[in-house]
Amino acid sequence: MTPGSNIPLSVARVTVDVTAPVRLDVSGLLLTADGKVRSDDDFVFFNQPTGPGVTHRAASGSVPDAIIVDTAAVPADIEKIVVTASPDAAGTSFAGIEPTATVRGADDGSVIATFTPPQLGTETALVIVEVYRRAGAWKVRAVGQGYANGLAGIATDFGVSVEEPAQPAAPAAAPVPVAAPVPPVAPPVPPQAPSAPQWGAPPAPPVAPAVPAAPPAPPAASGKINLDKGRVSLQKNQTVSLVKGGRPLTQSVRMGLGWEPAWHSRAIDLDASVIAYGPDRNMIDACYFGKLQILNGAIQHSGDNLTGEGAGDDESITVHLDGLPQEVTGLVFTVSSFNGQKFTQVAKAYCRLLDARTGEELVRFDLTGSEAKTGVLMCKFIRQYSGEWEMTAIGEYVKSKTVRDLVQPAAMAL
Repeated sequence: MTPGSNIPLSVARVTVDVTAPVRLDVSGLLLTADGKVRSDDDFVFFNQPTGPGVTHRAASGSVPDAIIVDTAAVPADIEKIVVTASPDAAGTSFAGIEPTATVRGADDGSVIATFTPPQLGTETALVIVEVYRRAGAWKVRAVGQGYANGLAGIATDFGVSVEEPAQPAAPAAAPVPVAAPVPPVAPPVPPQAPSAPQWGAPPAPPVAPAVPAAPPAPPAASGKINLDKGRVSLQKNQTVSLVKGGRPLTQSVRMGLGWEPAWHSRAIDLDASVIAYGPDRNMIDACYFGKLQILNGAIQHSGDNLTGEGAGDDESITVHLDGLPQEVTGLVFTVSSFNGQKFTQVAKAYCRLLDARTGEELVRFDLTGSEAKTGVLMCKFIRQYSGEWEMTAIGEYVKSKTVRDLVQPAAMAL
């Protein structure tokens, strides 16, 4: 589709997903004939995922954020649903990013239309398409209208109440001698509870009153977390201890790695691998598409994916933790481009750790940026003296085409 063009919908339920080389937040607004929402309940997004006839589907693995519209369930006074997108990273614009909206049949996944807005620059949010009603029939129109003031600008334009952060109360006056006159102090005004849906960043906490001779702050925590509270989402350089209920994991785990070709990029052949190291950073063995089992079957590779197409993990590596030899003290999981295509041609690269028996997702790390290099160190496992394993997100790009090229940079990352 081109900007302003429209086509009729042949099905009653459609999914509009939006993809880009970076993670996006996608939302939908239900608008009446005056182009406004009826209330804040008509703003459907990740923190308010359901509305009348409209649902937000959160991104998972290689499946992007999407808005699902059931036209038969949309209220009669709603004339259109606008679908918006904004980069997940705060303050990021669409400069150099080509988002693509794909309209699909929600029940069979068939592609009805695609639209890539041209010439985006400083915009930080975008109305990308609208699903609208005309003479009793439903259509979809390509829009591509950008906003420089982010999702707040779009929400305000369509009548959503955007609460300003409450002002902190004034600090209490410091103690003064009894003989000194004490100026009157106005009573603090309690902050009001927000009435609008909390779609943006939370308000800044009130500033605490100054306390004379305050003791020094305790040292910051290491940030290490475990698996007791469920799935862990890691950011670059964060570490999670593979401990649950006070006991280290000794079971079999599976590292799933996934990616998609960026828009306008051809199918891309990436290869997942894991390199096993000893205590002196000496390589013991490597498992990859050309060597699907190592260490007497303690590590097994799923096989090569030549395109990156399709939902779910593209390649996976199973590690039987209790079967690893004691001399293995570190594992580095990597992805490299066999044909020399760079990671700027890749979208939504991620790795996730699962319980190999149940399929439960334990840890996830999404790459939020890309570099014009041909390999990336995704994450590492380090065996502790106590016997437990720790997983750390790395996310470092390197020059490589094969596992051999990754051995030295992976060792340096341990």
